[in-house]
Amino acid sequence: MIKVENLRKTYQMGEVEVRALDGVSLSVERGEYVAIIGASGSGKSTLMHILGLLDVPDSGTFEIDGTDVTKFSENQLAAFRNRVMGFVFQQFNLLKRTSALENVGLPLIYARNGKKTDIADKMLDLVGLANRKSHHTNELSGGQQQRVAIARALVNSPSLIFADEPTGNLDSKSAKEIMEVMSELHASGLTIILVTHDADVANHAQRIIEIRDGKILSDAPNPHAPEVPQVETREVEEEGKGGFSLRTIREGLVLVKQSIRSLAANKVRTALSALGIMIGVAAVIATVAVGNGAKAAVEDQMSRLGSNLLMLMPQRRSRGGVAQAQGTVSRLSRDDAQAIREEVGHVVGVSSTVDGNVQLKVGNLNWSCRVTGVDPDYEFMRSYEPQLGRFFTDEEINSKAMVCLLGVTPVRELFGGENPVGKKVKMNRRTYTVIGVLPEKGSSGFQDYDDAAFVPVTTAMRRMFGRDYVERIEIQIDAPENMDRAQMDILALLAQRHRTASGSFEIRNLAEIQDAVSSTSRVMSLLLSSIASIALVVGGIGIMNIMLVSVTERTREIGLRKALGARGGDIMSQFLIEALVISFFGGCLGIALGTAVGYAAERFANMTVVFTQDSIYMAFGFSAIIGILFGIWPARKAARLNPIEALRYE
Repeated sequence: MIKVENLRKTYQMGEVEVRALDGVSLSVERGEYVAIIGASGSGKSTLMHILGLLDVPDSGTFEIDGTDVTKFSENQLAAFRNRVMGFVFQQFNLLKRTSALENVGLPLIYARNGKKTDIADKMLDLVGLANRKSHHTNELSGGQQQRVAIARALVNSPSLIFADEPTGNLDSKSAKEIMEVMSELHASGLTIILVTHDADVANHAQRIIEIRDGKILSDAPNPHAPEVPQVETREVEEEGKGGFSLRTIREGLVLVKQSIRSLAANKVRTALSALGIMIGVAAVIATVAVGNGAKAAVEDQMSRLGSNLLMLMPQRRSRGGVAQAQGTVSRLSRDDAQAIREEVGHVVGVSSTVDGNVQLKVGNLNWSCRVTGVDPDYEFMRSYEPQLGRFFTDEEINSKAMVCLLGVTPVRELFGGENPVGKKVKMNRRTYTVIGVLPEKGSSGFQDYDDAAFVPVTTAMRRMFGRDYVERIEIQIDAPENMDRAQMDILALLAQRHRTASGSFEIRNLAEIQDAVSSTSRVMSLLLSSIASIALVVGGIGIMNIMLVSVTERTREIGLRKALGARGGDIMSQFLIEALVISFFGGCLGIALGTAVGYAAERFANMTVVFTQDSIYMAFGFSAIIGILFGIWPARKAARLNPIEALRYE
C-alpha cells in the first residue's frame, strides 16, 4: 500500500541544520498495524507527517498503491487525505464551541463523495459515544475527546489511519480503552500506522519500526501481535468534478453556518468590525438622501419659474464704482414686448412685468405683500393657472381693469381661508375685485412664494406705480435648442428699435441658471458621498485587521481543516464568507441608521430628504465589495498556510 525510498527531510533551526529524516526506506502492506517508535526528536513524527501527506520530503520517492504522490498538487493531496486517510492526533485537535457530532462531521464538509451527515452519528455510536453527541468538547473527558477524534478519522471510511501518540495525554484507563478501539479498527480491516514512544503501546501493533536520528534502527514483526486480517483491496475514489449541484449548495450553507458560529464566538469584536461598515453605509445613504433632497428642492423652485424662459432687462451701468438704477440708460416698453411676440421666431409667450410692495386691506385687516403686474401669457408661462376663478383677459389689460388675483397667504390672512372670488380688496387705498386665487407654490427658506398678488400690467403701470415703462419682459421659447438663436434675435431687434448697442440690454437664460444650480447640487452630492465613502473604506480596513487577527488565532484550526481535506479554496471561502457576513450585518444596520438619520433631518432640521433605491443598493453593494476586497488578503493568507506548520502553531 505504501512504499517510500530514501526519504530525506532537513529543518533549518537558526544557523543549525537538523536532519529529521536521513535516507528512510520502508513499505507498509494493506491491513498492517505498524508502530513507529523512538525517542523525542528521533524523526518519527516527521515520518508520519510525510506519510500522511501533511508535509513533503526534500528528496526521495513516495508511492501509495503505485501512485507517486510527490507529484500531486496541493488540492490533490487534500482530496487524498480526505478520502484515503484518517488522523488521530495527540492533542485531539477538536474545534472548540462545537458539539461532538459537528466535530466528527467536519471531514464531510470537504468530501466530494456525496456522503450524508448521518454517517457521523454512526461513527459516534461505533466508538461508544451515542449519548454524548450534542455535548461540546469542553464537556468531555480526555478519553471521550480522543474517541471523538477517532470517530472523525473514520467518518469518510478511510483505508489508512494515522495515530500520533494517541494515548500521550490520557490516563492509564483511558489509554487502555483507546488502544482497544484501535485494535478493533485493525481487526475490521483498516491499515494503521501508530507513532509512539511507549513500548507498551507499540506492542499492540503487528510490526514495530524503531527510528533514531532520522534513520530506521530496526524493522521487525511483533511476535505477540494478532494475526493480520484478510481484507479486500479498496480502490481510491477519484475526485468529483466541479459544477453546481444541490451538494454544492449544502456545502456552502455549512460554510456559512460555521462562519457565523466563528463570528458569534467573538461577539464584541464582530460588532466593532460591523460598526465601521454600518457608519459608512449610513453616511452614504443619509448624505445621498440629503443631496437628492437639495436637488429636488432646487428643481422644484426652478420649476416655478417655468421652462425655456428668457428674462430681458435693461443693462445696469456703474459710474465711479456706484451702480446706477436699472433703466437709467435704456428702458423697456410694452411695445417692445409686442414687437418680440410678432418678429422673433420660436416665441410662444411674452409678458411685460412690473412689481412692487403694496398694502392690502380688507375691513380692519391689513397685509403687506409683493404685487406683480403681468400679461395674460404669464399664466401658462409660469404655470399659474388659478385654483379658483380665472386669470386676466386681454380686454382687462387694455382697459386697465381694477382686478387682481391673490396668493394663498393673503387669502388666509385677509379672508380667513374663505373663497375670496368676487370680493373687494384695497391696494394702496384703491379698491380691486378679486377674480382668482393663485395655485399654491410653497416656500423656500425665507421666501414665501404664496405671499403674492397679480394685477394687469397696465393697471400696475398707470394706476398703482405711475410708470410708463416695464421693468422686464419675460419670454418663453418653444424648445431648448432654439434658446440661443432667439436670444440673439431679441437683442438685435431691441438694438434696432432703440437705436443703441445690443449691450444696453441683458438677457438672463433661466435654463442656464437651472443647469448651473443643478450641476452645483450634483457636485455637492458627489462630494458628500465621496466623504461618506471614506467611512466605508475605514470600515473595510477594520474588517481586514479583524480577519488577520482571526487567522492568527485560528492557525491550528486551519491546519486541522487542511489535514482533514480542506483545499485552499475551502479555507479562503470560509474567511471570505465571514468578511461578507460582517459586511452584510453592518450594511443592514447602516441602511436602518441612514434612513433614521435622514428622517430625523427632515423632521427636526426642516430639510428636504429624498431616499432612492439606487442609493441604498449602491451603499449595500459597496459594503459587500468592501467586505470582499478587504477580506481577500486575510483569506489568502489562511489558504496558503502549510498544514503541519499550522498544526504546530502555538
